Amino acid sequence: MARNPLRPARFDDLGLRRAFGDRMLPLLVAAMAFLAALALAGVVGVRALAAHWQEGAGSALTVQVPQPGLQEGGQTRIDRALGVLRDSKEVASARALSEHELADLLRPWLGSGAERLAIPLPAVIAVRLAPGAADAEPLASRLAAAVPGTLTESHGVWVRRLGLLADSLQACAWLALAMVAAVASAVVAIATRAGLAARREAIEIVHGLGATDGYIASRFAGRITALAAVGGFIGALAALPVLLVLARLAAPFAAARPGELADPSGLALLEVLPGPLWLALPALPMAAAAIGFLTAQGTVRRWLRGLP
Repeated sequence: MARNPLRPARFDDLGLRRAFGDRMLPLLVAAMAFLAALALAGVVGVRALAAHWQEGAGSALTVQVPQPGLQEGGQTRIDRALGVLRDSKEVASARALSEHELADLLRPWLGSGAERLAIPLPAVIAVRLAPGAADAEPLASRLAAAVPGTLTESHGVWVRRLGLLADSLQACAWLALAMVAAVASAVVAIATRAGLAARREAIEIVHGLGATDGYIASRFAGRITALAAVGGFIGALAALPVLLVLARLAAPFAAARPGELADPSGLALLEVLPGPLWLALPALPMAAAAIGFLTAQGTVRRWLRGLP
């Protein structure tokens, strides 16, 4: 449909400002954007926490040394085991737990009498592997050869369980995000069809005067896109303080330094939010606009094909 040079540039020939209110659709899209921000936070947060926990569990070993005080070759068995560990390039640190620490470990199962056990207990060495040292088998073999009877326990089972848990939680978060996008598309489609029904006579007149389906669809899509973008911006802005609070609560589990969060109103609080979320939040209005544009285009074109 050719543009009339005497008509204002933003002339609303289809009356779309009356068909689409400036409040309801943006508020509905804002609610969807808010939920999408929470789902994205779940994806990013679970990934970060799982990586941190897996890194910690995967690099930890526990070595048990029976009869630690027994002398062998001028050294006690515990000293020999510590020497082997500290001389190994795969080991970043090795420390024997004290009797008090062992009692604390046994107290949940044995109660307050854990410190008065008459049976001999093996010494326990907490080992932290160096970065990149994923295979503990060679180290366990050297320990068994140098100090027979030692038992090396890796945390591979827990690492695998953490990985499965993280994958499951991320899949749930992605599913929630997909459902939010589907609901947002349905909301836009319903609003578009309501607008089409409200302006049916005007659309039929303009269509009969020669307006193409593409022209009418583009006018509807432009209005819907603007309202959806406003709603996405409102939802992202509303989600920001909630995400900051959640990130601050999760910071201790990600080994955040407590001193950085001493001032909850300072820049330290903003730094707690992961970088991917700072990129995702501005993308929400654009995603909402894209969903609004594509949904409106498809809905209007299908509706126009049903006209006589």
